[in-house]
Amino acid sequence: MAERSLRGSRLGALSMETDENVVPSERQITTYVCPNGHVIELPFSVEAEIPPTWECRCGADAQLKDAPEATIKAVKPARTHWDMLLERRSIPELEELLEERLTLLRAARGIKPGKRKSA
Repeated sequence: MAERSLRGSRLGALSMETDENVVPSERQITTYVCPNGHVIELPFSVEAEIPPTWECRCGADAQLKDAPEATIKAVKPARTHWDMLLERRSIPELEELLEERLTLLRAARGIKPGKRKSA
């Protein structure tokens, strides 16, 4: 293995590739303005989709300069397990199922119907 290794070079230290015949893509400078007054200039490829906001170094969201105001989409509230359950069953049905399950549990513990253990 020692005969096949390159002498005098470290693995991963330097690239053996040259910059000859490499054409970089065209760039455009985009400007973002932070609500705190910071100005951010970033180069993007001409082909790239420019994001409407960029996080500033202060943590605020900087808006793209001279861009139309972004429309905020209405967000549907998250459906909870309870909401999905109520789509399938009514409250009286759920109370009936609960009573059936409690009767089974009490029977398994040896508690007679109508009587409850006192704490």
